This record gives sequence, C-alpha cells and structure tokens, in this order.
Amino acid sequence: MEPHFNKITQAGYHQLQAEIQQLEADRPAKIKTLSAARALGDLSENAEYSAAKRDLRHLESRLRFLRKQLQYAKIYTPSKSDNVEVGKYVTFKFLDDQSTETYQIVGTPEVDIDHGKISIASPIGAALLNHRTGDVVTVQAPNLTYQIKIIKVKI
Repeated sequence: MEPHFNKITQAGYHQLQAEIQQLEADRPAKIKTLSAARALGDLSENAEYSAAKRDLRHLESRLRFLRKQLQYAKIYTPSKSDNVEVGKYVTFKFLDDQSTETYQIVGTPEVDIDHGKISIASPIGAALLNHRTGDVVTVQAPNLTYQIKIIKVKI
C-alpha cells in the first residue's frame, strides 16, 4: 500500500523545518533543567522536577508530530490555471450577506486562520477546491449549508 502524502506549500514546508530546528535547539536546555531539578532531591514532592519533565515531554511530543508531518508532506506547486488549488489565494463572496473574504488555500499542517490561511480539509477549502472564478459552490458546514461565489483566484 502506498503512503498518503499531504499537499503543502513550499513556505509551509520551510515553516515546519524551522520549528523542528528551533525545538531541537531548545532540547538541551530542557534536559539540563530536568537534570538540575532531579538533583534537588525527593522527586515525589518536587514541583520543579514535575514541571521540567512535563516541558520536556511536551517538546518531544511536538517534535515527533512535526517530523511525522514533514515525513508525509509533499510540496505542491500550483498551476497557472484559474482553478482553486493549494497555494492559491481565493476571494469569494458569501451569497447570504454579500460579504467578501480572501484566503490562501493551504495544506492541513500550515493552517493559520488569523493570517488568512485555510485548509483544503476545512468546509470552505474543500468546497472551493478545483473550482474556478465565477463558480458558485455550496459549503457543507457542520451546522449549516450556505453558498459562496468565487470572485478571484490568484497565485
């Protein structure tokens, strides 16, 4: 069985790499803090030791997660077509209230709604995928269904 790769932008791939490098750089200090806390004595009532152990465990868990994300990521370069794809910016209008929004469509590891990046797995992202300027698409959200019209697609 062939592994499933997740589409990701070049910038998203580099962002994952940078976070891994930062965590790897922080790791020795976390280990040193844990060792120092362990030296304080009785581990059963040592809050510093418990906190240091928890922090190191969190760092290790995040590193494993990010490495797995990177392992199954495939950098996707969008075409020059008018189709909505990973890496493209899409401006669309909600047909119910006529408000417009612009988002970049990205892979799931790089979602950042505060910076205008939505995933191809989100209800809006999934509905927009492979459609073109002028298309009206129906978004199936968990609690409602609504329509949006694609105004502009650009790289």
